[in-house]
Formats: sequence, C-alpha cells, structure tokens
Amino acid sequence: MPERKRVAVLADSDTRWKWGASTARRLVPDHRLTGYLLRGRATPTARQLGEVGVRADRLAEVTCAEFLAEIGREHYDVVVLALVGGAVQAVLHGARALWPAPARRPVLVTGYVGVVYEKLADGLLLRHGADLVLANSRHDAERFRAVYEGVGADAGAVTETALPFLGGAPYEPAGRRAPTVVFAVQPSVPDNRADRAYLLERAARHARLHPEREVLVKLRSKPGEHTTHLEEQPYQRLAERVPGGLPANCRLVYGNMSEVLDGTDLLVTVSSTAALESLHRSVPTAVLTDLGIREALGNHHFLGSGCLASWDQLDSGLLPEGDPVWLAAHGVRPTGTPVPAGPAPEAAAGTAADGDAYAVARAKVAGLLAAARLPPPAPYYTPTTAPGYLPGVLTRHRLALDGTPLPGAARPEAGESRLRRRLRAHLREAARGAYRHGVQRVAPVIRRLGEL
Repeated sequence: MPERKRVAVLADSDTRWKWGASTARRLVPDHRLTGYLLRGRATPTARQLGEVGVRADRLAEVTCAEFLAEIGREHYDVVVLALVGGAVQAVLHGARALWPAPARRPVLVTGYVGVVYEKLADGLLLRHGADLVLANSRHDAERFRAVYEGVGADAGAVTETALPFLGGAPYEPAGRRAPTVVFAVQPSVPDNRADRAYLLERAARHARLHPEREVLVKLRSKPGEHTTHLEEQPYQRLAERVPGGLPANCRLVYGNMSEVLDGTDLLVTVSSTAALESLHRSVPTAVLTDLGIREALGNHHFLGSGCLASWDQLDSGLLPEGDPVWLAAHGVRPTGTPVPAGPAPEAAAGTAADGDAYAVARAKVAGLLAAARLPPPAPYYTPTTAPGYLPGVLTRHRLALDGTPLPGAARPEAGESRLRRRLRAHLREAARGAYRHGVQRVAPVIRRLGEL
C-alpha cells in the first residue's frame, strides 16, 4: 500500500483554515494533514475551528519564521498557503531561501477563500511564485491569467477549480416545517453602524411581516473573536438596540454554514461566499441591493446572477433564481443540472473538467510530486521589480530581503522578560474585555499591542 502523502496547511483565520483544509482534501484525498495557524490578529479560537468542522491530525500556532523552520525540517509533499497575500509572499520568499536551487521540496499551493471582488492585482501578484494558484471559477481563472500576463509574469500556475466546500444535499422545500430565511452577515460588509443596523432591522421587519417564517441571523463570530475581516460593529450589540427588540421568530445563530443551509429556504446576504454555497444547493438566494450595488460592498460581483434583490422585494414574496450561465462561469453548478448553453470554457492548461472541478489541479500536483526535483519558487516581486514594496512585506513577517528570518524571528517570545510576557497576556485579555463591553474601536488597537 502506498504511503499517505504528508500535507501542511498554514492558515491565518477561521475561513481560510476551512478553505485550506478543504482544498487539501480535494487535491490529495489520501493524506495526513498537519495544520498550522499563523499567529496574528485573526488567529481562530478552538470554538471557531470546531464550527468550521474540518480537523487536522495535528495543529499548532506558529509565526512565519517558525513555519518555515518546520517545512525545512519536516518533509511535506504539499503545502497549502491559506493566507492573506502579504503572508503568502513572505512564505514564498522564505521557501526560496530554503531551496535556492532545484531540489526535492513541497508543492506550494495557494488561492482565494471566496469571492474576489477587491485588490485583484495586489493579491494576485503577492501570490505569484506558488506552483499552483487556484481560481474558484472559469471567470476568476481568466482574470488571474490576464493580470499575470499583463505584467509579463508566468501564468502557468493559475488553475481553475471551484470552492472546495461546495456540497451538501440539494434543496427541498420546507414541507411541514416553517419556512426558514437565513440572513448571512459579514464582519466588515457593510462597515458602518448605520448600514448594519438598517439591515438587521429589515431582517426583524421581515420576521414581523411573515410570522409563519423563522428568520435566522447567521453570525460569523462571538464578541472578542476575530475573523478574516475586522468586525467593529458586531450584530450582537446592534440587536440590543433594535426598536422593540427582535421578534420571537427572529434570532441570532452560530454554526457550520453547511449545516445551517440544510434547513434554509431563502438565503439573504450582501455579498458573502455563503451565497455561492447556497446557489450550489439550489436554495433561493438573494444578494441585497438596499445599500446600492457597489464595489465597496462586493455585491457587484453578482451582476447577471439573477439574485440581486431588496428587502422590499423579499417582503413581497420574491424568491430569486440563479442564472445557469452565470452560475457555471462562476464555479457553481447545482447538483444534477446539465451544462448550460453559453460561451465555451477556454481550452487552456489549468481549465477544470466539467465533471470534476479538481481533476486538473490533482493532475498538476501529481505531476509535480513525481518530479525528482522542483525549481526554486520564483515570485514576481523581487528587490528589482518592487524595491519600495517588497522589503516592507517581508519585514512585517520578520524576514530579511533574501527570505531568511531576521535575528530572533523564529521564536519571538524566547528571551523575553517575565514582565514583557505578562504585559502581552494582559493586553490580549484587555482586548477581549473591550469587545465584551462594546468598545469595538479600541479593542483591535489593544490586541495589536499585545502581538508586538
């Protein structure tokens, strides 16, 4: 029996851990998974990891330098970098320092956790240099290649796949149970109190207008926890200020998104990736237009989807239906549906097969694993191409310009005085307390101080 492949996933938030671990399962079905959480603002708690529902054989919290030391010491076949772009770039330069010449090294994989609606060029160029840069749809793959080719960079790493956590049973109408509407909120969209309060009040109004329905406000985190994006105005606090309070059939809930969708009859959101999960299962899905269709909200990504709607329309009984051509182009195909008519996919290396979105990616990984040696990672950003940008990216992760750790970076807390360690702990606790008491704008500053 062949030995199981060893895979490492480095993630910096709960949602990126979900994407990274799920991607590892798709790429290398038979593997031993070691999880690493990058120490920082959004490091997930045990509760958040449990809610995601994807477990590792071993899990550890590390700095960038500590992770590089681990993959240099331990043999991993595949390393999935489920990180913000700057952290990916740092690891790629660190990997180049570890393997400056062709060598037996891990296959380096990265990508995006969901809808890519901002910082397209910035995020992509920071990910350049990985062996595979995964695109969640044909639409994204075409955009990714255009960015790389536009700067004269190799676009061969771009590989079309789909969101790895799309799945679950197809939607079945409520039947005997009360219809359930789920409002999937986001930590930073919209980003101001007035807009967030408005959306919550509209969800409560919908519940009052439809007492036969259950309206669930699906939350991402509890006060004091952190996600990929900073949440300065938690809905838990805003719910306390809803005029008249939330009606009996409207409540705040947590939980795994896939499990929540099992009982959902209408998914409502501004631009959450949950919309793609919902559409994949043929659940009626509404992308809200109440606050406009704007790049800052990310709902412009859903132009042409057939899902754009307002709370007023939903109050009146609208159940949006996704456009089949748009769904296919954006990596979503409800179970059992035929391939829709429309523009044919680009016949290029890295294009996913209709029946298996990960077939091409798995074949690429297998080919790289079969090679005796792999060339050193070659990021687009170098001291020559980005002399005013790259140093700051690397320094932020305690790496020198050549990708090697700065002095003391591997163990930043080693050698710290007892007083400094106690101060760090007190600051972190103060941040949690600030969130519990509603001082959201101060809490991130305190927490950041505790990470210095």
